[in-house]
Amino acid sequence: MTTKIEGGLPAKPVETPVVGDSGPTRAGGARDAAVSATPPVDSLRLTGEAVGLKAMARDLANPSKLDMARIKEIRNSLDSGTYEINPQEIANRLLALERELLG
Repeated sequence: MTTKIEGGLPAKPVETPVVGDSGPTRAGGARDAAVSATPPVDSLRLTGEAVGLKAMARDLANPSKLDMARIKEIRNSLDSGTYEINPQEIANRLLALERELLG
């Protein structure tokens, strides 16, 4: 069984009408203008304590500000057992630190 298909391609290409945007119209914008999304914005706000900690970390990362002679002196006195601990001075400094943090 054979089937013969008659006909051919049309002499002129078929033109289709241009279909506009069928979506809802945005307020204040033309229907033919593209709608762009607002880019996301990241923000960061540091507290005073965070700024202070950042500055302290930056200062500690710089070894040129360390008194290497004093560090050696303390290490030698610790190794030899002659380092004296003054509990009253430690308590005074802790209290001063607490006052500074609360003030």
